[in-house]
Amino acid sequence: MSYQGLRSLLPKKDLYGFLVLALILVIVLPLSLDIFRLNLVGKYLTYAFVAVGLVLCWGYGGILSLGQGVFFGLGGYAMAMFLKLEASDPESTKIQSTPGIPDFMDWNQITELPFFWEPFYSFGFTLLAIILLPTILGYIIGVAMFKRRVGGVYFAIITQALAAILTILIIGQQGYTGGVNGMTDLRTLHGWDIRTDNAKYVFYFVCVFLLFVCLFIAQFIRKSKLGRLLVAMRDKEDRVRFSGYDVSNFKIFVFCIGAIFAAIGGAMFTLQVGFMSPTLVGIVPSIEMVIFCAVGGRLSIIGAVYGALLVNFAKTSFSESFPELWLFAMGGLFIAVVMAFPNGLAGLYNTYAAPKVDAFFAKLFGKTPVNHSSPPTPLPSKPTNTKTESVTLPQGVVHEQ
Repeated sequence: MSYQGLRSLLPKKDLYGFLVLALILVIVLPLSLDIFRLNLVGKYLTYAFVAVGLVLCWGYGGILSLGQGVFFGLGGYAMAMFLKLEASDPESTKIQSTPGIPDFMDWNQITELPFFWEPFYSFGFTLLAIILLPTILGYIIGVAMFKRRVGGVYFAIITQALAAILTILIIGQQGYTGGVNGMTDLRTLHGWDIRTDNAKYVFYFVCVFLLFVCLFIAQFIRKSKLGRLLVAMRDKEDRVRFSGYDVSNFKIFVFCIGAIFAAIGGAMFTLQVGFMSPTLVGIVPSIEMVIFCAVGGRLSIIGAVYGALLVNFAKTSFSESFPELWLFAMGGLFIAVVMAFPNGLAGLYNTYAAPKVDAFFAKLFGKTPVNHSSPPTPLPSKPTNTKTESVTLPQGVVHEQ
C-alpha cells in the first residue's frame, strides 16, 4: 500500500485513536493490573469483537441484529469442543463407563462420540470452523432476509428469535452440548495448561492482537467505497438500488463480517475463561452486545472497544454491589445513551475532548493548531490596468477599455 493510500486509510485523527488504544491495552493495563484483573479485561475485550462488528452492521449498514450472541456462541462452542475432546482422553476418563468421550455424554448414556464431534480433534479444522460456521449461517440468514427486503425492526425480531432458538436447542440436546451447564473443565491446549497465569497473559495479548486485526479490517471497510455505499444504503436504500447496486449483496457481506468478528470473540472467550455456556448465546447477552456498541458510539469502531470495556466494568461493579438491580442499571444506561448522547462516548469525545487533543498533538509535534475563529487573511487583489485604449468598432463608435 502506498503512503497516500495509508494516509487515506488512517488519517491523523484515526491514527491517534489507534495509538492511544494500543498504548492502553498493550502497556498501561498489563503493567498496572494483576493477572486476575487483566484476565477480566481480556474477557471484556472478547465482547469488543462483537461491538466492532455491530458498528459495521448497525452504525454504517443500518442492520440492527439482536442475535449476535448466536455467532459468539458458535465460535465459543467450536473452540470448547476441541478443548473438551483434548480433556477427554481415555486416561483422564478411565473412571467413566465409556472412556474417551466427554463426561456429560457419559452421564447421558451416550456410548460413542457423535460423528459431528470427530473433526474437532483437529485444531486446524477447529480454527476453520470458527470462521466458516458463522459465515455460512450468516449467509443463509442474509439471503433469506435481505433478498426478500426484510429489514428494520422485523429483522431485529427475527435475529432475536434465532438467539432464543439456539439457546433452547443447546439446552435440550444435553447429551451432545452439555446442556444448561455448558462445556466446563477445559484444561489444556495441545498439552499446554490454559489455567496458568502465564497462559492468561499470552491469551490476553493474543486477544489484543486479533482485536486490532479486526479493527483494521473494519477501518478498511469503513474508508472504502463499500463503506460509503453502506452509509448510503442506511440513509437512502431505494436510491442506491435505483442506481444499479444490488443492496442485498452488500448487506449479506457486512452481516457475515459481523458474524465472523463475533465468532472470533467467542473463541477467545472460551480460551480465557475456560468454559462455554448457553447463557452467553441467548437474547439477554445479545441485547447487551448492542448496548456495548451504543454506549461506545455506533459510528466509531474505536468507541465500540471503549464501550465494551466500560459497560462490562460497570456490570461487574453493579452485580457485585447490587446483584438484584444491575439489570435495571443496564437498561437505564441504554435509555440514557439513546436520550442524552445518541452518538455515545465517541460523540462526547468529538464534541468536547477532540479539540484539546488536537491542540496537544499539534504542540507536541511543533505545529500551530488552526484557529478557526479568526478570519483568513485576504489574498492581494490583482492590479488593474489603468491605461485607456481606444478601440474603433465597426460602426465607427469609439469604445474605451
